[in-house]
Amino acid sequence: MVFRIFFWLIGFGMAVSGGISMIAFLNIMTAGYSFAEYIKFIVDKPISYLLPIGVAILSCSIFYPEKKTDYV
Repeated sequence: MVFRIFFWLIGFGMAVSGGISMIAFLNIMTAGYSFAEYIKFIVDKPISYLLPIGVAILSCSIFYPEKKTDYV
């Protein structure tokens, strides 16, 4: 149970960091770039990959079944 909470917190932090970065990168569109150039720009940035990785870790920590132990 402790590991699931730990991974949930790690995934949440990564997803928030990646999401905020992607929103901050939207400012290049006000400089005259198109949406295709925005996508090309964020694909080149490693910090943009934190959002999908964080969502994947969150999903695994929530939906992955926990082992059942019998103490009898």
